Amino acid sequence: MNSDAIISSEPATGKELWRGEPGDIDETVDLARNAWPAWAAEPLATRIELIRRFANEVRRDYEILADLIARETGKPLWEAHNEVENVISQVEVSVRAYAERTAQRKLDSALQGTAALRHKPHGVMAVITPYCAPAEIPAGHVIPALIAGNAIILKPSEHAPATAERLLNCFIRAGIPAAVVQPLHGGPEHGRALAVHPGVDGVLFTGSAQNGIGLNRKLAANPGKIVSLHLGGNNPMVVWDTPKIPDAAVLVVQSAFSNAGQRCTAVRRLIVKPALYAPLMDEVKRLTDRILVGEPHDDPAPFMGPMVSAERADQLTESFLYLISHGGKAIKHMTRPRGGLPFVSPGIVDVTGMEERPDVELFGPLLQVIQIDDFDNAIAEANATRFGLCAALVGGNPQDYNRFWANCRAGMINWNRPTTHLAQAAPLGGLGLSGNQRAGGYYAADYCAYPVSSAELEQPRAREGVGFRVD
Repeated sequence: MNSDAIISSEPATGKELWRGEPGDIDETVDLARNAWPAWAAEPLATRIELIRRFANEVRRDYEILADLIARETGKPLWEAHNEVENVISQVEVSVRAYAERTAQRKLDSALQGTAALRHKPHGVMAVITPYCAPAEIPAGHVIPALIAGNAIILKPSEHAPATAERLLNCFIRAGIPAAVVQPLHGGPEHGRALAVHPGVDGVLFTGSAQNGIGLNRKLAANPGKIVSLHLGGNNPMVVWDTPKIPDAAVLVVQSAFSNAGQRCTAVRRLIVKPALYAPLMDEVKRLTDRILVGEPHDDPAPFMGPMVSAERADQLTESFLYLISHGGKAIKHMTRPRGGLPFVSPGIVDVTGMEERPDVELFGPLLQVIQIDDFDNAIAEANATRFGLCAALVGGNPQDYNRFWANCRAGMINWNRPTTHLAQAAPLGGLGLSGNQRAGGYYAADYCAYPVSSAELEQPRAREGVGFRVD
């Protein structure tokens, strides 16, 4: 048995789902570089047509792909269905975004000729993605990059290679050359080596801040290589004056615990006005106690599945214990209901009394609660992080929201909506340790092609100007 094999197991059962060999980086890059010029030379209409055929192939694989996502990540089947729907809808969103964000423009100016703006693809793009949305996140990078004329090498998480294989197969069945959209399986070291490879022209990375910072350092001396970093968050939700406590509680639970808290946009810190604390936490705890935690295909359907691995579940449990041993007060204890399998019940800790609250992304169903008695101080607490991905205000009035929006440091700010509510037709991204301000989503076209400005005349025309001796 090859000890280097990449093995994906179902988190809910521990059964092996997929096995494969690590990819050859040099060979994969060479294939992509050789295939890229012909793909870039295809008319834009042809590339768009093939991408639309990809959407049809995903529709044909709808149930297969959803089942695979659910089994490989542990997320409930209903949530996997939502992910497949988002992959399909990403196609038309990306087509519209490319037309708007990278449109060709010409401005005629009589004797001065024409000023033109066109866009070119970068070349070979490395797309490095996590396990939490193993089809949706890659599609959000790959689709706009292919439309722009790039060749793609997808390095998926070692926890989700099977979903990546199935997704890329849909591109190939749609008629996109196999060398233009390739997988590269392997561990984190393969992702790092791919990113710095001289044959790679751009890196589109989604993952942890730690890994993103590491890539940024390695690529700092190469300004010609486009780097887009979509990292995590220590996201705040502020609950202020509202009579709708049950609705607020639902927004808290949805934001903190969907996908077992394994979303970069999940709420990690709940900031509450003291007058609302008791009724809100009673309602949040009551709702959390009713959460069904189970396997993806259970009936009735669970709200939460397991975390992706026992190692990640162990780390989160240790984080819960750290908080309550350093001044935090447990509102709801985190448990491990199924022994060695990575099922984790949601944990809630009041950390108001902690002298130092760790500014880290605790990636899982663990919510920290902080009581703040002044709205400006609540905004300051929301900003008390090196991250800056998303934030939300629940309650308040329009004036409160305007203050929150104006002063809150985050790339995505919601009002009376969960932090996990993301519109595909909007830019997605953050600042600080959450990214390098290269927004994805609708703005992904911006990092998939670069603008080229041109001054053009059909015949040469010039005057000598000042500084020449008379003949």
